[in-house]
Amino acid sequence: MSLSSTIYNTVMRKNWAFVGVIFAGAFGADIAFDVYAQRFWDWKNQGRQWKDIRQKYVLSEEE
Repeated sequence: MSLSSTIYNTVMRKNWAFVGVIFAGAFGADIAFDVYAQRFWDWKNQGRQWKDIRQKYVLSEEE
């Protein structure tokens, strides 16, 4: 059996399996996009975000 017929028989032949693969792929793509977009945003705005400059403006508990 070729690879394409194996994939067809395991994933696309039954509707519930095909829909499950579609939903799992969309869920994984959403998480991956969010993670990489957040990393890119943090990289482009390094030093300008509140998490980077907070220690300059917030008094510590001891003071």
